[in-house]
Formats: sequence, structure tokens, C-alpha cells
Amino acid sequence: MRNRPQLSTVVLAAVVLAACSSGSGASTTWSPDPGGAATTTTPSFEETTTTVYQDYPYPDVAFPDQDFNPPVDTDWDGVSTFALDVDTGSYSIARKFVLDGYLPDPDSVRVEEFVNYFQQDYNQPRWADGLAVTVDGSTTPFLSSTFDRIIRVGIQSAELPEELRRHAALTFVIDTSGSMEEGRRLDLVKESLRMLVDELQPTDTVAVVAYNDTASVILGPTAIEDRDSILHAIDNLRAGGSTNAEAGLTLGYRLAADAYREGAINRVVLASDGVANVGTTDPEGILRLIADDAARGINLVTVGVGMGNYNDVLLEQLADQGDGFYAYVDDLDEAHRIFVQDLTATLQTAAQDARVQVEFNPDVVQSYRLIGFENRAMADQDFRNDYADAGEIGAGHTVTALYEVRLHEQDPGGALGVVRLRWLHPQSGEARETEQFFGPENLYQAFGTASPRFQQDVFVARYAELLRFNSSDKELALSLEDLVTRVSQLRGDLDDDTYNEFVELVDRAWKIAR
Repeated sequence: MRNRPQLSTVVLAAVVLAACSSGSGASTTWSPDPGGAATTTTPSFEETTTTVYQDYPYPDVAFPDQDFNPPVDTDWDGVSTFALDVDTGSYSIARKFVLDGYLPDPDSVRVEEFVNYFQQDYNQPRWADGLAVTVDGSTTPFLSSTFDRIIRVGIQSAELPEELRRHAALTFVIDTSGSMEEGRRLDLVKESLRMLVDELQPTDTVAVVAYNDTASVILGPTAIEDRDSILHAIDNLRAGGSTNAEAGLTLGYRLAADAYREGAINRVVLASDGVANVGTTDPEGILRLIADDAARGINLVTVGVGMGNYNDVLLEQLADQGDGFYAYVDDLDEAHRIFVQDLTATLQTAAQDARVQVEFNPDVVQSYRLIGFENRAMADQDFRNDYADAGEIGAGHTVTALYEVRLHEQDPGGALGVVRLRWLHPQSGEARETEQFFGPENLYQAFGTASPRFQQDVFVARYAELLRFNSSDKELALSLEDLVTRVSQLRGDLDDDTYNEFVELVDRAWKIAR
């Protein structure tokens, strides 16, 4: 019998679309909309609500009530538009659940954040400060029809050596409320920030704000050359009191604005369990208070810690709306990954307001389903609206989107579609755009012949969707057992500690579900 927090009522809503006719053959004369955006719009979903779980093992944990992307008939809407997202917090949260002996809460699972966590094999951009698109596809063992394919759209930002990154002005905003004493959360934050400080350059600066009932400046902007003063400020933090995240972020942004360095990396790093119980407590309200500073280019990184009395919703939405990203740190290994291995990607933005638009050829593609990215949907007509908020990508980051597509014919004879990518250069604000057509030449003949990273991504997405949508204990156990076999077979092709850990997590989840 599996262990999982339970809701008193669970409602699963599904949208069923009428199947389109498969009578017409593929056409080689299709051309995409010359304007680059179809007149139809992405279906809008209801505003995100929040479920707070009270049950064992983690009481008072808030995750968003999620919609899911349904299959879309290309005769109704052949264009899919969404903002890019480099968050990885959902995967780390799921790992925490599984290692503690529990299946993740379904609402904690965001499929794209699972896939984002893994290494990829995408082409590097032609420009030293650009983005590149890679499109490939194949059959998959998890789709039943010979007309079904998985299409992978991969985005790669340019790698940047650490010595070439811009100078950084960082403001740490640290939650020191009483809940941060649970499970030594504050100690984990301190160790994580020590790692970060040790990796910074002498020309970088750090300031520290702490908040509980109120907020206070613990350390003004200080050069890394004075490392001892910075570490002393961090080491002396103590937990206690209520949680006024509004006061912490407001003061943190005010301090970051005072320390603003033109042409440098200006970031606020919020470390918290996400619980806010004093002052403004919702992300929209808090972001309104700091909107002017955020618009100036002071981006927000949110780092979540702890489980039980934890608010995933607040931290994820603050990062999305604060033009940064969200990570969850469950142990020091994860802190090392974010603040040491991926430090440049964590700090330096390569592309602002980045968005993707995929236009499918209705003569070849019958229907499609975007896997994940539910809370990143954009209206099609906003693709070239550079005032529409989208996503930020750090240097060397990758983003992966997977589509389930159903073809009219088993062997397509024409273009399947075109991928467009648009973003703003972080320094000049110049809009850049690239596009890539894809067709049968981008498809592997069989799943087993696809690249190991492609197979990895399909397996990771399958794992995430099983955790989100399983209908019974028995069905989940059987599906996970099959997945354990498949992911284990790929292990030899990927000399990768992250993938090896993934195999072990799938095996643990299967044993929990039995």
C-alpha cells in the first residue's frame, strides 16, 4: 500500500476533443502563417488555486491545484505558444518525498521541471550570446498507435566560462522565522550560501537581509574580498518569530536598488520555506510592491528548503514573476549543483522574456499535446508582443519541451511544422528570433535508435506523468515496474550520476506503490 497525503475530495477534470478525420494525405505544399502567429489563441485556464495538505508525513504543505494540457485538434488550433521555464524545484521536491518513503503529492509534479533537471545533447548556438533550437522525434513505447510520435523541442543557451561572466551584486534575503528551525532548514541555507560565497569573484558584492516578524539589514553591500565579514553575517543568523516575507523582499529590493551596478548581474536570492503569515502573503501582492525594482533588471532567484510547513506556490510564482528561477534544495549535494557546478547559469541571464511557438502542419499532424508547461501558456498573438512577460534563461541552461503528436499517416510525407523562438537580449533589449522547420528527416526510425538523451527525456516525462495521473495503486505499480525495466536498460548508454540516481528513484517509487 503506498503512502501519500490524501485530500478529502479529489476532482480530476479532463477535456475530450472530437477526433479529427484521418482521411486526407500529407501535403508537401503547406506553409506556416506568414505573420508567425495564428489568429487562434491558447485555451485559457482558470486562475491557479492552492491546496494545503494537512496529513502525514508533511503537514501544512501548499502546492498549486494544476490543470493539464489536453490533446488539441490541429483543425481547431494548430499553434502552441508558451514561455520558457528553467525551474527544477519540482523534481527535487519529488526526490525528497520518495527518499522519505512516500509518493509525491500529484500537485507538486510539474513535468517540465523534471525534464529540465537533466543534462541534454543539444547544439550550441552560433552566437556567443544566443539561443539554439534542436528538434527531433520518434515513436515511444508509451503511446499505443503507430500514428503516434513524441516530438522534442530543445533550447540551448550559450555556455559562458566563469571567468567571463559579468560582475555580480547579490542581495541574500534569508527567512529566519521560527519555521526555519525545523529540520535544521536555516543551517542548510547557511551551508548553501557559504558554497556560493566561496565561488564568487573578488569584484562581486554581497548584502544580507534577514526577516521574521520584521526585516533588518544584517550586512550592507560588501566585496567578496571581505569574505570573513560576509560569512560572519551568515553564521550569526538565528531562527525565531513569525514570517513577514513582504518586509524581507521589500527591504531586500531596496538594498539591491541602492547597490545597483550598471552592466552587472543584479540579483536578489530569497532562501525560505515559502511560508508567509504576516503582511502581504500572496506572490502577486508582494511583486506589486517591488515591481519598479524588478523592471529595472534586479532578478529574483528563490531557493526553497524544508518539507512540512512549506509553500511551493509562493516560491515558484515569485520566481516566475520576478524574472528568475526556482530551485528546491533538499541536501548539500543539490546546493553544490546550483551554487557551484551551475553557478554561471544560476547568476547570468542569457535571454529575457524567451518564448516558443510551435505551429503544426494540419495536413500531416492530426493532433498534439504539450507535456507540461501548464502554467506557462501564452496567447498565440503575444508571441511577438515583447511587453508580454515570458521566461528567463541563464547562460548554459537548457529547456526541453515534449509533444505527443498523432499523424494522419504512419509515414508522413511533408513538413510536420515549424518552431519559432523569440527572446530579448539581456543587455541591449534587442528582440531576436529564430525558426526551424521539422519533418520526417528529424524523426528516428524507432525509439531504440533515438539518442540516449532523447530516450532519457521520454522516460523522465513518463515518470512525472505517472506520479501526476495514476488512477489506482495497482495501475501505478504495474506502470512503474515496466518503467524500472526500461530506464535500467538505458543506464549503460549514459555515464551520468544524475541519471543513475533517477533509476534508483523510479525503483523506490515502484516499491512504495506496490
